[in-house]
Amino acid sequence: MRYLYFIGTAGSGKSTLVQAFKEWLDFQGIDAVMVNLDPGADYVPYQPDVDIRDWVNIADVMKDYSLGPNGAQVVAADLMALNNREWTTVVKEFRADYCLIDTPGQMELFAFRQSSNAIIEELGKEDGFLVFLSDPTLARTPNGFVSDLMLCGITQFRFDLPIMNVISKADILSEEELEEMKGWSRDPYALYNSLTEKQINAQSIMSIELFKAMENVGMYKEMYPVSSEEGTGMEDIYSMVQMYFEGGEDIGNNP
Repeated sequence: MRYLYFIGTAGSGKSTLVQAFKEWLDFQGIDAVMVNLDPGADYVPYQPDVDIRDWVNIADVMKDYSLGPNGAQVVAADLMALNNREWTTVVKEFRADYCLIDTPGQMELFAFRQSSNAIIEELGKEDGFLVFLSDPTLARTPNGFVSDLMLCGITQFRFDLPIMNVISKADILSEEELEEMKGWSRDPYALYNSLTEKQINAQSIMSIELFKAMENVGMYKEMYPVSSEEGTGMEDIYSMVQMYFEGGEDIGNNP
């Protein structure tokens, strides 16, 4: 089973993309299970096959540790790892091609906690793949685009796993905005020109220097537009995952 971790900032659309990709896989006749790994989620738009809230409950953590909501989220993230053999055993019992993991809404609770590495190791790092969601409300500007590239690069550096960067909620962008963002992701010089075409200030100087550093170390990645609302871009996710694990061969054709 391949484990796909959907990671992104709060509001980037992780849960809805997990649901949409699962529906797309179902239509293709490909087996997949969904895991909710957000112990603080009040609502998820799908019925998870495994729900971390069955093991770690934010309300209980707040009560047991005398913490507020933010502190409880941090402790809950560590408790997920401490109890990982209990719930990961349930995950591994499924016989599916893919496991779609909906990570916590607050990105830092997963991407920047050492406990997340323990979870990935327990499930099998060799079978892990990251899908990073870039929120178009942030990435539609040159400076914001650089910020999202940096977050994507840091996430890959933290976990040392293959990663795909997608523009989530692409349907909210105009055709011109989407084409511009796709151009930035394919051509570093197009982004550089957008960063420098307006009046230079401290923020743009910082973005330019970050852009240069990311390009030098290979953190610059193409973004692929997806829309959970319209169901577009799902084949790109599947193809990218298959290219990494199976060399592009369809999973149903493997011996």
